[in-house]
Amino acid sequence: MKSTERSEQTARPVVNFVAAGKGRFFDIFMTLFVALLLISNISATKLIGGPWGLIFDGGAVMFPFTYILGDILSEVYGFRGARRAVLTGFGISVLASGLFFLVAKAPPASGDFITPAFAQVFGFVPRIVAASLVGYVLGQLLNALVLVRIKGRTGERFLWIRMIASTLVGELVDTLAFCTIAFAGLISGPEFFNYVLTGYVYKCALEIIMSPLSIQVIGWVKRGEKNYVPIDTELSSVQSQGANNGPTGTETISTHCS
Repeated sequence: MKSTERSEQTARPVVNFVAAGKGRFFDIFMTLFVALLLISNISATKLIGGPWGLIFDGGAVMFPFTYILGDILSEVYGFRGARRAVLTGFGISVLASGLFFLVAKAPPASGDFITPAFAQVFGFVPRIVAASLVGYVLGQLLNALVLVRIKGRTGERFLWIRMIASTLVGELVDTLAFCTIAFAGLISGPEFFNYVLTGYVYKCALEIIMSPLSIQVIGWVKRGEKNYVPIDTELSSVQSQGANNGPTGTETISTHCS
């Protein structure tokens, strides 16, 4: 029995992560992640008509880059690092939405002519806010989970495959959740299908196109992080997520149409 366990451990690929609290560049990537999220959420208030009758929202320009940053966070810092960035982005988004709403509802000063335009852009409909936050959290956490799971089976190999696979899954859930909550019943069936399909294909295609650059950045970050070392707890915690009693290292979790 013991010999079998040893052989299984020997066969398991080496999986590296940066332990929690030991990343040199983590704060930089998390800041970029949250900033791009806020920018894309504001931009998403405008729908853009593309060629051949395609429909995009303004957030489609920037939001795919949050998935690229999410891949970097998950690949280097594990699920715990990615989850921290996602939940930080969620909290900041809620705060920003609340403040924008209060400012939009505040009485304007005499002679003010900006209020109507400000209210149109920042006076978010609660349904849109809810759709954005639900899609974002579900999509990003699922993106991180899929990437870390695959990495647990492949080790450092096949980075491109796990990046694309995680994006395909995360973006699908994100896009469906956002578009359904935000626009179901408000636009026609063909328009809804057009919006979902266009946004999903565009975002996934952009990440595939950007993947060579993403892989280069990930390689640079791994080389720059002195604490990028084998950490088994990241994988074991995915399988026992409910226990939450493992070591404090990076937990491996066996985890926007904006």
